[in-house]
Amino acid sequence: MKRLAFLFLTLAGLFWGLGFPLGKLVLRETDAAHMVLLRLGIAAIAALPFALRPAARDLFRSPIVLGGGVLYGIAFLIQFEGLARISVTLAALIVGVQPALIAIAARLLGERASRLSWVGVAAASLGAVLIAGMPGKAGSPTGVALSVLAIFIFLTWLFLVRRAPKAPEAMALPAVTVVLGALTVLPIALVMHGPPKLDLSPAAWAGVITQGVFCTFLATAAWQYGLARVGSAAAGVFINIEPLIGSVIGVSLFGDQLTAALCAGGALIIAGSFVVVLGERQADLPELLPGPLI
Repeated sequence: MKRLAFLFLTLAGLFWGLGFPLGKLVLRETDAAHMVLLRLGIAAIAALPFALRPAARDLFRSPIVLGGGVLYGIAFLIQFEGLARISVTLAALIVGVQPALIAIAARLLGERASRLSWVGVAAASLGAVLIAGMPGKAGSPTGVALSVLAIFIFLTWLFLVRRAPKAPEAMALPAVTVVLGALTVLPIALVMHGPPKLDLSPAAWAGVITQGVFCTFLATAAWQYGLARVGSAAAGVFINIEPLIGSVIGVSLFGDQLTAALCAGGALIIAGSFVVVLGERQADLPELLPGPLI
């Protein structure tokens, strides 16, 4: 059973790792707000059969779930506004700091953290500072700031969702969250840019559909399945697949340049995040990661 859970967690990490490269592909033909709207719209269509089930309907009346859905949509919007200004590799590596931030937030909220966790937090934080302070030609300071801001919004959403009412079906909360996220982005995108451009190329539409179905909806389902069977400490390792996949694709397919700062910062983030996960396992932290990160 655990082998199957690890397989699903691996799939979730791989799907999330495709999110930034596919997003950069779509951004060649449309703006970030419209791309996020189309992505979440497709994900919401896929999630509707789960969101409309009796087990999920009560979640739409929960203030915590409603607030979480709004944060979810806004975080995606800000994250991809940042991606429009930085490289795929830089965006992917910035995400790698999230496990360390989760450990810090957990400690501030009174949860246990081992000394090993704090070693990893320090390493990953140093890597993030190195990347943000020396992005080189990988992106603008604005793009880095937006990407980091999105990470903190996702972090707030993660802890908010932990306090959501329990649903009898595993897919109920993720499905409702995706639908609420799409409804949140809809008016914002319309005010910013008007109706979305629909005459995209087949390649761009393939990117949008893949983002919606695989990188959002199916990644959520795979993550929920695996997390329920191995716990957050073990599952947290698989977050690091995302920056690895994103950076490899960014360099090999998008021609991103690997500067010394990016290499060193990325190595510190990934290594530090693994150390944090090991430290969390020692401290026996409760579940912290109930849903998707990109």
